[in-house]
Amino acid sequence: MAAPLSDGDRRKQISVRGIAGLGDVAEVRKSFNRHLHFTLVKDRNVATPRDYYFALAHTVRDHLVGRWIRTQQHYYERDPKRIYYLSLEFYMGRTLQNTMVNLGLQNACDEAIYQLGLDLEELEEIEEDAGLGNGGLGRLAACFLDSMATLGLAAYGYGIRYEFGIFNQKIVDGWQVEEADDWLRYGNPWEKARPEYMLPVHFYGRVEHTPEGVKWIDTQVVLAMPYDTPVPGYKNNTVNTMRLWSAKAPNDFNLQEFNMGDYIEAVLDRNLAENISRVLYPNDNFFEGKELRLKQEYFVVAATLQDIIRRFKSSKFGCRDPVRTCFETFPDKVAIQLNDTHPALSIPELMRILVDVEKVEWDKAWEITKRTCAYTNHTVLPEALERWPVSMFEKLLPRHLEIIYALNQMHLDHVAALYPGDIDRLRRMSVIEEGDCKRINMAHLCVIGSHAVNGVARIHSDIVKNSVFKDFYELEPEKFQNKTNGITPRRWLLLCNPGLADIIAEKIGEGFITDLSQLKKLMEFIDNESFIRDVAKVKQENKLKFAAYLEEQYKVKINPVSMFDVQVKRIHEYKRQLLNCLHAITLYNRIRCNPSKSFVPRTIMIGGKAAPGYHMAKMIIKLITSIGEVINNDPYVGDKLKVIFLENYRVSLAEKVIPAADLSQQISTAGTEASGTGNMKFMVNGALTIGTMDGANVEMAEEAGEENLFIFGMRVEDVEALDRKGYNAREFYESLPELRQAIDQISSGFFSPRDPSCFKDVVNMLMYHDRFKVFADYEAYIKCQGQVDQLFMDPRAWTRKVIRNIACSGKFSSDRTITEYAREIWGVEPSATAIPPPNLPRN
Repeated sequence: MAAPLSDGDRRKQISVRGIAGLGDVAEVRKSFNRHLHFTLVKDRNVATPRDYYFALAHTVRDHLVGRWIRTQQHYYERDPKRIYYLSLEFYMGRTLQNTMVNLGLQNACDEAIYQLGLDLEELEEIEEDAGLGNGGLGRLAACFLDSMATLGLAAYGYGIRYEFGIFNQKIVDGWQVEEADDWLRYGNPWEKARPEYMLPVHFYGRVEHTPEGVKWIDTQVVLAMPYDTPVPGYKNNTVNTMRLWSAKAPNDFNLQEFNMGDYIEAVLDRNLAENISRVLYPNDNFFEGKELRLKQEYFVVAATLQDIIRRFKSSKFGCRDPVRTCFETFPDKVAIQLNDTHPALSIPELMRILVDVEKVEWDKAWEITKRTCAYTNHTVLPEALERWPVSMFEKLLPRHLEIIYALNQMHLDHVAALYPGDIDRLRRMSVIEEGDCKRINMAHLCVIGSHAVNGVARIHSDIVKNSVFKDFYELEPEKFQNKTNGITPRRWLLLCNPGLADIIAEKIGEGFITDLSQLKKLMEFIDNESFIRDVAKVKQENKLKFAAYLEEQYKVKINPVSMFDVQVKRIHEYKRQLLNCLHAITLYNRIRCNPSKSFVPRTIMIGGKAAPGYHMAKMIIKLITSIGEVINNDPYVGDKLKVIFLENYRVSLAEKVIPAADLSQQISTAGTEASGTGNMKFMVNGALTIGTMDGANVEMAEEAGEENLFIFGMRVEDVEALDRKGYNAREFYESLPELRQAIDQISSGFFSPRDPSCFKDVVNMLMYHDRFKVFADYEAYIKCQGQVDQLFMDPRAWTRKVIRNIACSGKFSSDRTITEYAREIWGVEPSATAIPPPNLPRN
């Protein structure tokens, strides 16, 4: 942990967090002591660090509750259109510090805890990450919740309260080993169970068509228990809600099946129902067609839609009696955003409720559904697209299958009328894919059932229109939009990099915290010598702090004046961690070849989790750790080069490494990374980017000027041209001596002397089956890395580029992204007006 601040340092700390008033500090101390008293059980008179953490968490939570209640009252009085963000993943990380920042309490808490002889940072480290997501998609959902609250939107996040989130990663003998993430083991002070809103969810059964309408009967019921977590906006007293559902067996679950008196067995069988919310599927950008996953997807959708309709019908605070009975105005009061295809079942489920339950006429119900739902596409990789077997639907959700067939028929009739005789087009556009195993294409279902479809960066949205959904775009071009992703500046600047936030605030004021475009004002200071010095000093402090953390946590010693070259993200072939490995080996070979030559010292850090069933990704981790083993122990290399694998990369580790990074690696094959958001976090925190023209890198280069990033490699059109010509890895291997040497070393067991054939699968893939064309970009990448070295040797020129990048990063705030969603998809207007705090009258 970082060394404690001296008293002098504490007094001048972080103006952007506000000056702590003495009254605030006294009140926090009093509240903390009261909570500590109730936390300690009577036979324990010594508090543990965890007791202190819980006492502080409850103290901070007290400040949320009044605002939370008032916000909900405010919404019921105003009856605004409500936004429902449906996601199977919310990668929230830790909550304590984020809540203190957004409520403006951080300095008061820091001072109070200091006066009590405790260290705030140490208490923050005790909190478990809420790792209910895999990577970008789940973290984006968390940033969006923060922005929706900060912009005063009546918004709700809906998902699953997984008992076990993304696994904890251990590295054992260089290999990834997964460990269950028991994040709820000590309880979660931020959630509130709401058993009064528990709802039934139905599975299996059969469909009966009767004169009174369609009935779905003989179903198995699972109960959905809601847990609410407050989501505070930044200093505006708005506190929205994230509602996560937990599966519970009903009391009669399976008992009727055990009429032979096997009561114990029947009770044990409750687990079958409760398994639905047990664990997050750990795949990123990969579809795994398991029945339990489909159950999870329907579970969250069915519970959420019942909740949405209940709230739509009774819009009086604290009242559950229906006020509205007509669904005509439903799309004017409700917007449902589908975060990828995982909540796609919202479309047939809303149709089922409207038609079967509420008796709305079919065509009217379809119009309401389409006007309510909107779909965000997050990937163009074919293996990531959800295509569920019809047979699975038939068993699990028989009524939904009927509805999907009917919707598809309607859709195909429309297409056939516009394109008579074009059978191929009908086949391409059908929601049902014919073949040995009939499948439901969930992306097609989302496109036909939504009024808006968006990609998450401009280049990605163009690929969506011109390739993935080309036929659909030709049919309804007005549906398709772009919404370039963003990140919340509260967590990703103010919270994780207070030193940088502070020197920015000194120069341009604090307005950038809620309007990141104000960072443009920093352009005036690009040549200001004292500002250049300040920015370089903050970066060096962050590097020292991270180096100390690595030494303490991982027993790794690194050179804090070396270039911190960082690639942190999920391990996947398309993200090309292998290209980074080849560069590390090339540098190593150059040092070995000429040890007396001066080299720019580098610490290459790679972090990320591999899906447990993804063999190649696990081999990539083993390769990284093996390369590090050789390089880090070679006396010829010394401090010039280190290769570190950052174990168990997660949100709380990202908050430490990103502010310390000098170089950000964003090197996916052009046309494969939908957007990326790590790239934005590094940019705003003063790292320079080496990257391909892919995802949001394109717009980052546009904002800052291509010459202020290190852009290399094939563009999308080059990749397409190479595909047409045929990619032959061997040509590159034969013509590039340094590449050949690196591959031969991996192949011969140079990096795995105890198991020389360890990496044969990796070499075989690179040579003969590489969809992502690592070798094709190798030469350009190595050359570009040479330019990185050149600039790093001139600290002033490097820092000027850093300042320019920070100044041009304003576009990449999730506040901007959400404002665009609000105006262009949901039809609502963000509000800058703060709700009065709980201690003031409401009007």
